[in-house]
Amino acid sequence: MPTAEKQLATMLANVPEKTGKPMGEWLALIAASGLDKHGKILALLKGEHGVSHGFANLIASEALKAQTQSETPTDPVEDQYSGGKAGLRPIYDAVLAFAQTLGGDVEVAPRKASVSLRRAKQFALITPATKTRIDLGLALKGDEAAGRLETYNAMCSHRVRLESPADFDDEVKAWVAEAYSRSG
Repeated sequence: MPTAEKQLATMLANVPEKTGKPMGEWLALIAASGLDKHGKILALLKGEHGVSHGFANLIASEALKAQTQSETPTDPVEDQYSGGKAGLRPIYDAVLAFAQTLGGDVEVAPRKASVSLRRAKQFALITPATKTRIDLGLALKGDEAAGRLETYNAMCSHRVRLESPADFDDEVKAWVAEAYSRSG
């Protein structure tokens, strides 16, 4: 019995004969259509071009794979502070600049929705929570939540809500410095 890889290779080799076009032409046609959903690509191939379901499914899968591979990786921080959250970037920049003055061992680790600040372990988490607010998570386990310092989650015991660069004042900087000192 042929393996899945051999079956796929056979189907790919048969695309021109069974569909009337080589795979490259199908991929160009789909790219030009702007479609990026499997079902919509299937509908195009089956409805407008008479491709059988099996080959339409194969071509759609290959087209989506090609789209994913051709997308250039983006900077998560740029993505986080774009669109409606662009106005939060000065707050992020202020927090990051301060954190980097704490020591040469500060590691900045951007993720899709936040930026983690670490030494041996995470001491802060910068998250653009809404269009008007950054949540600055701090690892201050054991400290009492009071005033602007609120309880938060398991990764960062506390948070401070920052709505403008002015909110990142000496009090918040002291909490960041304390969290940094505990993380080494």
